[in-house]
Amino acid sequence: MARSLGNKTSRGSVGLDLDGGFISAVQAADGQISGAVSRELPADVVRDGEVVDAEALTTVLREFFRVHELPKRVRLGVANQQIVVRQLELPRIEDQADLTAAVRFQAAEAIAMPLDEAVLDHQVIGETVSPEGTARLQVVVVAAREAMIARLVESVRDAGLRPEGVDLNAFALVRALAGPEDSDETARVFCHLGGVTNLAIAVGSACYFTRPLSTGWDDEGDSTAPQLAEEIRLSIDYYMAQPGARPAGEVLLSGPGAARPGLADELNQLIYLPVSVADPLGGLQQGGLSPEEDPFRHTVAMGLALGATA
Repeated sequence: MARSLGNKTSRGSVGLDLDGGFISAVQAADGQISGAVSRELPADVVRDGEVVDAEALTTVLREFFRVHELPKRVRLGVANQQIVVRQLELPRIEDQADLTAAVRFQAAEAIAMPLDEAVLDHQVIGETVSPEGTARLQVVVVAAREAMIARLVESVRDAGLRPEGVDLNAFALVRALAGPEDSDETARVFCHLGGVTNLAIAVGSACYFTRPLSTGWDDEGDSTAPQLAEEIRLSIDYYMAQPGARPAGEVLLSGPGAARPGLADELNQLIYLPVSVADPLGGLQQGGLSPEEDPFRHTVAMGLALGATA
């Protein structure tokens, strides 16, 4: 998504993840985390990935950035039910204005959301050749409710911060965890267990599919792993129905829930793919992470911070 809101310079900016249970702020540059801090977020300030109490969020952010003396420029992430991601296939169009118009035209049919009420963005992720020899573009298009984005941005600005952009948490997740050695032959399934259980499917560093899941990783009882496994399987099946989909090779867990004892092993027995816990910082040097900080809190914020330097 990576919607620009102003000055694009990355100097002195942070990736800011407003998870439902906590806030994470990360600065990353030159393969190193220069700073990463977090704090608990009161209940019902952010729920299911959406700002519920804008005034309370503004107050918490203002104090959080003051105490930690953080830079004011931030990159925000979003993940909730008011975001739709679709993959389109279009003829190769060289002119960017014409491509944007073509994306919007097809998105009007592919996305069940009034586009005059949405923020729309797209990214070309690949190119194929049709049986007739015609070049075709693979495009991921993202639509988000404009009112939801505006509420988030307004809360952040009221705290005295300067949002530089808004990105999908799924894109940040893939950016943080996908490595240069990742194969283009198979897809990887990333399942982030945080305030929102968020799933992303990527080939290499390109995210082809994402959706929030309804299963909460911190639910009590023995049904969490079976329910989560079923949602992951259904998501993979939906992704595989898309043209040109690559077979999924593995599932990687991230976020605070990834450290839940036994969860990865349970899922490994329920899903026909190997399931493992990802390095929460993707191998990035942890120079700015204090021993008191839980690294599993910072994966998405790190991906947002890396987006500022891309």
